[in-house]
Amino acid sequence: MGRRYGYCRISTGRQNIERQERNIKAAFTDAVVVREVYTGTRFQGRKELEKLLEKVQPGDTIIFDSVSRMSRDAEEGFQLYEALFQRGVSLVFLKEPHIDTETYRKAMASQVELTGEKVDLILEGVNRYLMELAREQIRIAFGQAEKEVSDLHQRTREGMETARLNGKQIGQPKGATYETRKSKAAKAIIRRHNKSFGGSLTDMETMRQAGISRKSFYKYKRELREGM
Repeated sequence: MGRRYGYCRISTGRQNIERQERNIKAAFTDAVVVREVYTGTRFQGRKELEKLLEKVQPGDTIIFDSVSRMSRDAEEGFQLYEALFQRGVSLVFLKEPHIDTETYRKAMASQVELTGEKVDLILEGVNRYLMELAREQIRIAFGQAEKEVSDLHQRTREGMETARLNGKQIGQPKGATYETRKSKAAKAIIRRHNKSFGGSLTDMETMRQAGISRKSFYKYKRELREGM
């Protein structure tokens, strides 16, 4: 038996990657879990997935919580599925077990045996039909995952537009600056100690005191002046 790998991916900060990992570990306790936080829709840039695809060998298994974690693009997902199947890598989808590669492999094995007679013309058609039926199930699963993502984006846009029409602020107001705890502390030091604000420290001394870069110092200094 080859090695088992679990692949977890989230595409937004609101998603919970631990849930995917728990589901995989509950089903396959020996799975080596690969985690990836990625925003986008294509395989390029999914470094951890690419590393995993280079690492897996025939007989290995990759487990996904759902088909949407492998791909949100139906055509790419199907092509990757086929390529891994041909390499002898097994794929398991916890939420869509009907398209696990084992199911696909059984569909291939269940082809009707030819007889060497004219009836083989009909049997060959039946075999091709069985294979296309299995492939279509895989395409449908990837297509459904792609549609769910598209629908979610559409609902998000509609929700934001509804909130905007109701007078709610969406995102950060124009001209506003987002402050971290570190930037607030640095600004307090600049305001209290820098010579430009009545203190005794030079710009360089203030940078060292606040522990910030030259670029950040002058940015914070400008913002403090604008707020006066």
